[in-house]
Amino acid sequence: MSAYEQLQSGLTVRRHVWLITGVAGFIGSNLLESLLNLNQRVVGLDNFATGHRRNLDEVQSLVSSEAWENFQFIEGDIRELQDCHRVCQGVDYVLHQAALGSVPRSVEDPITTNGVNVTGFLNMLVAARDAKVKRFVYAASSSTYGDSPSLPKVEAVIGKPLSPYAVTKFVNELYADVFARTYHLESIGLRYFNVFGPRQDPDGAYAAVIPKWIASMIRDEPVYVNGDGETSRDFCFVANVVQANLLAATTSNSAAVNQIYNVALGCRTTLNELYSQLRLSLLPRYGHLEDAKVVNREFRPGDVRHSLADIGKAEKLLGYAPTHRLDAGLALAMPWYLSKNL
Repeated sequence: MSAYEQLQSGLTVRRHVWLITGVAGFIGSNLLESLLNLNQRVVGLDNFATGHRRNLDEVQSLVSSEAWENFQFIEGDIRELQDCHRVCQGVDYVLHQAALGSVPRSVEDPITTNGVNVTGFLNMLVAARDAKVKRFVYAASSSTYGDSPSLPKVEAVIGKPLSPYAVTKFVNELYADVFARTYHLESIGLRYFNVFGPRQDPDGAYAAVIPKWIASMIRDEPVYVNGDGETSRDFCFVANVVQANLLAATTSNSAAVNQIYNVALGCRTTLNELYSQLRLSLLPRYGHLEDAKVVNREFRPGDVRHSLADIGKAEKLLGYAPTHRLDAGLALAMPWYLSKNL
């Protein structure tokens, strides 16, 4: 039995109180669904800047009515310290997912990105410290590796940030480390690599590549590739991210605490390979994709060329063991993507 299977078994009979910030977002709502199905009590915070009420409605439709009663939603903003204090009261574990993602958005509006990702993060640390939560787990980012050319990416070796977004996520790690040493607030940062899965928004200027491409292919719209398509990413199905969060929050391994971990698959895929896989998957339903081709355009400022994670540290200290590779994750996510684009 894996560490995660043991944890799931234990949680079904031992209830904790969890706070998920950004609960109406893609990853936050997946964490909510998993925790409610494990008989946990959950407090959720969101201001709906990037999250959606429909995500919460969907989770409600997927869990039992008894499980849904264990969820308390509070609408608020992590930039408001009083909101952060309010939601942290009586909480055992914080899963801090609220943030303004997207490298291009941060390039266009660095002030708002900093306000949410740095000021909001600091507010949450202060509130978690004051509420004496057991552990603070937060969404870090692979963007922290910046211009470091080394592959695979190892947690201890980073380069210079390439975007305002990357700066904010690195600052998160610095603040968490200071709070651990100064206030003894236990924390774990999870550097996510290109997460995908159900409830990932396919629309908008800052949509992630997989849902955006699927939507465009279904609608017979141009699929744009920044550069030559040989840019590569370590695509990680959201179930693997849920696993990492729950393991990080509950680990009893003292050596695992106050650390940073890569959360990924440990396998990279080029954008050309991704497009080919998506096209072949959709072709039986959408004949217009038979001769479809991508439209290449210039690289985006702030993008890294290649991304590949070394997940050995998470495997060793947390017991992290990804359960879904890219093809399996796409197979599970595709019905959701199709249902939202038909």
